[in-house]
This record gives sequence, structure tokens and C-alpha cells, in this order.
Amino acid sequence: MNKEKTRELTEDYIFKRVFGKKGNEDLLKDLLESILEIKIQKIEVIVGPEVEKIKPEDKLGVIDLKATINENTTIDIEIQVKDNHNMVERSTFYIAGLYHTGLKSGEVYEENNKVIGINILMFNIFEWEKFHSKGILKEDELNKIMTDKIELHFLELPKIINNKKEGSKRLRQWLEFIYNKRKEEIALAVKENAKIAKAKEEYECLTGDETVQRLAFLREKWERDHKSELLWEKREAQKEGREIGEKIGKKIGEKIGKKIGKELERKNIIKEMIKKQITDELIIGITKITEEELAKIKEEMKEE
Repeated sequence: MNKEKTRELTEDYIFKRVFGKKGNEDLLKDLLESILEIKIQKIEVIVGPEVEKIKPEDKLGVIDLKATINENTTIDIEIQVKDNHNMVERSTFYIAGLYHTGLKSGEVYEENNKVIGINILMFNIFEWEKFHSKGILKEDELNKIMTDKIELHFLELPKIINNKKEGSKRLRQWLEFIYNKRKEEIALAVKENAKIAKAKEEYECLTGDETVQRLAFLREKWERDHKSELLWEKREAQKEGREIGEKIGKKIGEKIGKKIGKELERKNIIKEMIKKQITDELIIGITKITEEELAKIKEEMKEE
């Protein structure tokens, strides 16, 4: 393990250890209030205690941070470092699944929790300048809300560097802290927001913990190994596909070759019949060639 590497808050394992740990609900509450611009009366982290038991080889989805707020809304927070060019589709699919599975047996549709997906990204996915994009279902022509039961948020962290006007002060400070690119802004955020100061202490404690460092490293290593394995499987599949293609191509080539050979043999027989001055009617009757084809062969023989 590279002991000199500092684990970043943007690593999903570290992020969940800071914001999903029991006793840190106030940190998550403050962050969510700044993103959603609502007052949160009650917050409960889903499967919070298991954050201590996360294994490096757990599937990526398990690392998402989930919570319920005000007893009627399910929140899923995902932090992404690498752009796989499918963020909107992936998030839509996942949040729709959470909404679909939200109802318990015997409950009616109206009792289903609202579901909000929050994606904090270390890269940009939209062409516009705003860094916080929110999506809900609207009537297209009237631009009126049809339902807000499913809501998506995308926070593109690189955009906060040049975008100096958007968002509340609290939101910008939280994002600066998570993005960790401008030390002066982070220092100011820590000074002005006690929750961010606490999050910084928690983060520094975690990143100095050898066990946490080791688990974060093992998870990162597992992700790399997993991607390498998938790449190897892809290459093997492509190799197998090429081999199958070559075999099929060889068989097709053999068939085409035989067909061309037969055609050449037939054509040579017809030429010999023409040389022996056999009548056209007899040649056509024997070889089943058309009058046009026979005339074409005669023209070719004149040029030879």
C-alpha cells in the first residue's frame, strides 16, 4: 500500500464513513439541507451501523449512502470520481428502482415515499454552466409539475471554480470542502460552519486511521482488479469472436470458391462447344445458359 497517498473524501468508502456513521447524522442533515433547500426535522441513515462492516469487495451500489428524512422521503447519495458517460441513465434507473420497491405489501400508491437521488460528481456531464441541476417530471408544454415523487440532483464540482454566483453560501462551502481543491475556501468554510469543522475533524481522524486507510486501499484495489478482470473477459470474448468469425469466413469462402470454380468450369465447357461450332440452341439446351449470357461469352472470346 502506498502510505503516502491521502485518502480523499470523494472516495465513496471515506465519504460514507464520514456522513453515514452513527452520531454524524447532524453532518448529513446540514449537507442535505444545503442541497435540497428544505428544513429537515428528522433524519435516519438507512443501514447506518453497517458502514463499519463494509467489505472492500462489496458491489459499488452497496456503498451508496441512503437515509430517510421527515419520515416521508428516501434519499440516496452517490459520489462519483470517474465519468463512465452514463450518469443520467444510471441514476434514473436506480432511483426508479428505489421508488418501485418502496411500497410494502398492502400499502397503496399514495403512501409510497418520495425518492430523491443526489449525485455528487468530480466531473461535468451537462453543457450548461450551473453546477447544481435538479430534475422532476413536468408537463412539457405548460412547464408545470406533474409529480415530484421522483427527483434527481446532479452536483458537478468542477464548475464551482468559475461559477461564483450560484447556490447558497452553505451549499458552496460544503461542496468546496468535498471537492478539496481550494484550501483558502475550505479554511473559511471550516471557520464559518461548525458542521463542516466537525466533518473535517472526522475526515482527518479517518484518514489517519491505519485500518480505515487499509480498507479504503483494499476497496480501491478491488475496483482496479475488477475492472482489469472485466477488460480481460472482454478481450477474450473479442478473441473468441474473431476465431469464430474466421472459421465462418473460411467456410463461406470455401463455398464461394467452389461456386466460382463451377462457374468457370461451365464457362470453359461452353467456350469449347462454341469452338466446335455446336449450335446455340444445343448449347442453351445442354448448359441451361441464357441467350444473353451466351452472347456475352462469344464477345469475350473475340477479345481473347
